[in-house]
Amino acid sequence: MIKKIDGGVCAAKGFKAGAVHCGIRRSQSKKDLAIIASDVVCNAAGVFTRNVVKASPVILDRDRLANGKAQGVIVNSGIANACAPNGMDNAVAEAKLGAEKLGIPENLMLVSSTGVIGMELPLKPIREHIGEIEMKEDNALEAARAIMTTDTKEKLSAVEFELGGKTCRLGGICKGSGMIHPNMGTMLCYITTDAAVSSAMLKRALLENVRTTFNRVSIDGDTSTNDSCILMANGLAGNAPILEPGGDYPAFSEALHEVMQDLAKKIAADGEGATRLVTVNVRGAKSEDEAETLAKSIGSSSLTKAAMFGADANWGRVLCAMGYSGVAFNPSGVDIAFASRVGRIAVCRGGRGIDFDEDLAKKILSEDEVEINVTMKEGDGEATCWGCDLTYDYVKINGDYRT
Repeated sequence: MIKKIDGGVCAAKGFKAGAVHCGIRRSQSKKDLAIIASDVVCNAAGVFTRNVVKASPVILDRDRLANGKAQGVIVNSGIANACAPNGMDNAVAEAKLGAEKLGIPENLMLVSSTGVIGMELPLKPIREHIGEIEMKEDNALEAARAIMTTDTKEKLSAVEFELGGKTCRLGGICKGSGMIHPNMGTMLCYITTDAAVSSAMLKRALLENVRTTFNRVSIDGDTSTNDSCILMANGLAGNAPILEPGGDYPAFSEALHEVMQDLAKKIAADGEGATRLVTVNVRGAKSEDEAETLAKSIGSSSLTKAAMFGADANWGRVLCAMGYSGVAFNPSGVDIAFASRVGRIAVCRGGRGIDFDEDLAKKILSEDEVEINVTMKEGDGEATCWGCDLTYDYVKINGDYRT
């Protein structure tokens, strides 16, 4: 049984976090530097952006995680340290400052950055203020706030579950609001657990669950240079170590999925300028992969997203997005319905429009969480993806993001 709990990235035994305002971007006053760390060395794994252009911290973390070990991560917001002067030197230096702060070997310290691309990361404010960070067991919220850029809400999640009779905890924090698209987008995510799991099984579970959670989120079609999802397990719960796919592995993976899906939905709901979370459900496709492709195409469609902003039941945009997805299907076998907590309304049957109550449709689509439900007659493949509406504020936010 999986139980939702508080605590985010600090919910698991032996993990602490802290944050401080350094002034990495002088125009900002929020906390902009965070550290997450375990009392002991962890087995660890990471998944990173597929963008060919990768930020220096991504390259450094990927190399350091080759041995499957880590103990902490230092994260700055404001400057992405991507395509930046002295990028790798500054990433290494920032990680070194974090390691010195914690008193751990430098090679066990990971580093992440998020913010403006192309600007050099200033080390001076980090060096001057890192000593002010207070590492505490209840500091997940402060860390979650410190890694935010254009996010409007902190994103935390945690669960408690059992492995072999031992109570285990798993929790995480993430940031992500813009440049979010399948294959990881400006998304930074840190997940910690006190379960004992080998590095190989952490990597397997992370890859499996990224595919059905974070890689099914789309905000704006841009895939960032800095996307990172890091998972650390310190084993302090005392369960028998998970070393292979059988045994307790499915239970662990289920708990991980619960947290990752929760965080993915929070990213989608907090898309830049967004007013509503849009969930796209596709059922009856030939395969899960085809259902996912169709759902992503619908959720990524600018016209569909704009219709959701206007609470306009323009189902033709949904069918159109399916048509250019690259998936071959029979349009005459497609039914479409919109839903929210106030009700559900069918708007298309057999690929053709049907009479429906426009006022009720407007009311359904005016809620802050809405669903686009597509039913096909191709097979038993199904998938759910998440996105948001496209608003005037998205352009305002990104029109002067750098300046």
